[in-house]
Amino acid sequence: MENKRTCLYDKHVALGALISPFGGFDMPIQYSNIVEEHNAVRHACGIFDVSHMGEVLITGPESEKFVNYIFTNDITNAPDGKIYYGMMCHPTGGVVDDLLVYKMGDKRYFLVINASNIDKDVAWIMEHSQDFDVKIEHQSELYGEVAVQGPKTEEIIERVLGIPCSEMVFYTCKELQYNGETIIISRTGYTGEDGFELYGSHAFTNEVWDKLLASGEVTPCGLGCRDTLRFEVGLPLYGDELSDEITPLEAGLGIFVKLEKDNFIGKEALAAQKAEGLKRKIVGIELYDKAIPRHGYDVEVNGEVVGTVTTGYNSISTGKSVCMALVNIEHSKLDTEVAVRIRKKVFAGKVTKKRFYDKNYKK
Repeated sequence: MENKRTCLYDKHVALGALISPFGGFDMPIQYSNIVEEHNAVRHACGIFDVSHMGEVLITGPESEKFVNYIFTNDITNAPDGKIYYGMMCHPTGGVVDDLLVYKMGDKRYFLVINASNIDKDVAWIMEHSQDFDVKIEHQSELYGEVAVQGPKTEEIIERVLGIPCSEMVFYTCKELQYNGETIIISRTGYTGEDGFELYGSHAFTNEVWDKLLASGEVTPCGLGCRDTLRFEVGLPLYGDELSDEITPLEAGLGIFVKLEKDNFIGKEALAAQKAEGLKRKIVGIELYDKAIPRHGYDVEVNGEVVGTVTTGYNSISTGKSVCMALVNIEHSKLDTEVAVRIRKKVFAGKVTKKRFYDKNYKK
């Protein structure tokens, strides 16, 4: 099956981007190089094409009740403009997907889901909506989306695009009119830096991209540095730190699982897992020597395999060789001596927190 292309695909090709398949789309991995793009976001401003993400609108009399039923976080009485992070879980507690829920207005919820899971998620949402009085609209084809990230973003968006955003706090959104259409802007991102995500028509998305790049102050960034940026601040990627088999509790995301809620899919399994105690969890590991611990590599203690690397890099911001790994609980304490097998060699290291670099959000 041929990969899809976003509304900015031709722009990426014109910029000479390295294009590679991701989540069923042909996406830009890098334009210049990952280090340059990564540092632009950490210290100035970068723009990402994230039009491959999926969008689902849920409305109707029982929309709040339904979203609470399929979502681990609690959106009860959410104020308009508030955004929630959480997961949709299987009855087993494993994760269908992690997502954002935007409370757009009265009985109106806008869900943003991962590109690689769009078809699965939409089918899952439809399947579980049968007993609820809700309307579900799959809107992924309608929207383009860019993420503009970095410490200089707020000032640049206000000056270059003329979109007021300085009053917005982290994890809030608003709708506004821009050249005759309704767009959504949210103070969110996946980099650990302050930033905004803008949703609108394909024409709007192209206009924003062109204006920001023409300013000369915004660096085009590919999915390569999106991964290195999110990894350094301990944000999970579905398929690595979360999956059908890895629960939110094992991923250290229990804060987004509201077990005191009435009922949601997976609640029973997650409550039992919490009561019984975890058997494994996601941790950080720092290696003492330079090496790159990649996804799928074994984590060992005294030659015995005790876990698996989920994501690993030589961290661009810290220069350290670090990874996140799913390890047996008895080897998960901070400073536990572990090793990662990289091909035929074993590299020693220790368990750390899974955030290797501090987030810089505007709260």
